[in-house]
Amino acid sequence: MNFTVSKNKFYAALQNVAHAISPNSPLPVLKGIKINANEPDNLILTASNNDLAIQTSLSNEQDKDLNLTIEEGGAVVIDAKYLLDIVHKIDGDTLHMEIIDGALTMVKGQNAQYRINGMKADTYPTIDLSKPADAITTKADQLAEIIDETAFAASDQETRPVLTGVNFTLHDGVLECTATDSYRLAKKTIPFASDLTFRVTIPAKSLNEVKAIMLQEADKDIEIAQNTKKAQFSNGTVLLQTRLLDGGYPDTDRLIPREFHHTLTIRRSTLLSALDRCIFKSDNMTVNRLQCSQDDVIFSNGSQEIGDFQQSLMEEGTKFEGDPIDISFSGAYVQQAARALKGDTIEICFSGPMKPFILKDPANDTILQLALPVRTYN
Repeated sequence: MNFTVSKNKFYAALQNVAHAISPNSPLPVLKGIKINANEPDNLILTASNNDLAIQTSLSNEQDKDLNLTIEEGGAVVIDAKYLLDIVHKIDGDTLHMEIIDGALTMVKGQNAQYRINGMKADTYPTIDLSKPADAITTKADQLAEIIDETAFAASDQETRPVLTGVNFTLHDGVLECTATDSYRLAKKTIPFASDLTFRVTIPAKSLNEVKAIMLQEADKDIEIAQNTKKAQFSNGTVLLQTRLLDGGYPDTDRLIPREFHHTLTIRRSTLLSALDRCIFKSDNMTVNRLQCSQDDVIFSNGSQEIGDFQQSLMEEGTKFEGDPIDISFSGAYVQQAARALKGDTIEICFSGPMKPFILKDPANDTILQLALPVRTYN
């Protein structure tokens, strides 16, 4: 293997694939990035942690500023931590990489030179990156919106692994994306022009990696291919493959109330400002109290040991309809839900003081946020 390439372009590609590296992997080879140079003009970088695999392809045809020259093909695996450090710190605008003895690899800049012991490419596990048969295509900005509005509500506990993901269900030309941790729920529903039908649960961590490395260009096409075992995301240059979560996803539709007896309409900025002022915690949780009536909307938060906070939310843009209600909830959950709703106004709809309530943007019916109340003894 012997090639020369733009340092900055190579470093950016290494950073992308390094998202799949697990520093605690029991297999030393999986702590490395596999570099495969194919003559005359194709460089493939691969990394995996068994659950997630990322592969990116570099060529002069795709990027005119890559300045890739491959003098001899070949492959090697190099520890990701050291490789990223070397490429980042080496001098010059281009770098030269060459296997000089077995897996001993030289990385050379303008004046500086490193030699690092790599691992032979044939020791790297075989990763099946074949494309599943069923595929749909969406725009990067639409997929980023789905991830922003749902993934945060997935569980971060492994007690029920299936809840650590976002459930994607496509049927009858409608795509439903749902995440829940049993205490809150986020659901995105959008029309989708496809005859396919599927129901898969994708780890929220994998979706956040997709957003981080693949969705910067809003109008770029993203292909999502899936089968019963895996899902692949591709933008033509980067391929991210993730395992799916096993187990049946719960029927979340039954959690969403169908009738509401109280509705609070409020500016999103007003609600977020009030939530941000709630600094007192009880049992390591910020519990907020909302007392709504036709005359006033009182928002409060407190701890018997520390102190309390209170604010009236009855200002221009605030309106309450229905009988008075007194309800308490997790401030963190409602704050995240409010941030996921992008409109200027939020409607909070209540069925009762101890029943789930929803937050929605009255100008956007594709997204719904749900939270459960917290029982308190006020």
